[in-house]
Amino acid sequence: MPAFLSLSQAIEENVPDGASVALEGFTHLIPFAAGHEIIRQRKRGLTLIRMTPDLIYDQMIGMGCARKLIFSWGGNPGVGSLHRLRDAVERGWPEPLELEEHSHAAMAAAWAAGAAGLPCAILRGYLGSDLVGRNPNIRTITCPFTAERLAAVPALRPDVGIVHAQRADTAGNVLVEGIIGVQKEVVLASKRAIVTVEQIVDDLHVPGPNAVVLPSWSISAVVEEPHGAYPSYADGYYGRDNAFYTAWDGIARDRDTFLSWMREHVLDAVLA
Repeated sequence: MPAFLSLSQAIEENVPDGASVALEGFTHLIPFAAGHEIIRQRKRGLTLIRMTPDLIYDQMIGMGCARKLIFSWGGNPGVGSLHRLRDAVERGWPEPLELEEHSHAAMAAAWAAGAAGLPCAILRGYLGSDLVGRNPNIRTITCPFTAERLAAVPALRPDVGIVHAQRADTAGNVLVEGIIGVQKEVVLASKRAIVTVEQIVDDLHVPGPNAVVLPSWSISAVVEEPHGAYPSYADGYYGRDNAFYTAWDGIARDRDTFLSWMREHVLDAVLA
């Protein structure tokens, strides 16, 4: 059974400096509150892993938490670049950032391999891609049965996986509903898993047709954190704040404006 902790306790006990950390959620259920707590605790030297890193990783990179990013595509969806990520890559501010870029398909396959306890993922992909020459973790293998040449990438097995979900029951099982990304695979692949939820209930109730239950044995810590995915959305609880995603472009362009916003809304924020 997982521990039921406050957000500050869960991060302090499970996210050491230098860890590999994945905060996943595909547009939906992005664990912003957990990322903000990592920033407040001034964690350093992290390897951040995520398909489509967006605003929360821009914030964590801009506040000096990361030394490396393993990802597939990075940007502010529908708006443009992640300016703090670009500043770190192009100018080394606030810290140099190492990149390991993959395709979406390879990242998804690597998560599935990690969840299954396999050393690598094998897929048809990367034919004609420039990433092959730039990323040494993209290799080719020959199928022993058909002699077909296939791509192979290392399985993703982070030290810590963090996801947000709608509900957990008092036994520590977690219900994820709506758009399902790779939350299940992240929890199963990670050495430790933290799940923040909108609420803790006695009974998860019958899930909808597009849902998954993460069993308690796969989770290290459960945190009740209402609005823990804001400004992304939690299906059945609140919508996405599209205006904030648009506003972030202007906030993040300038270092001083970014730091001022982070001090006011994250570092000095009083947790309920």
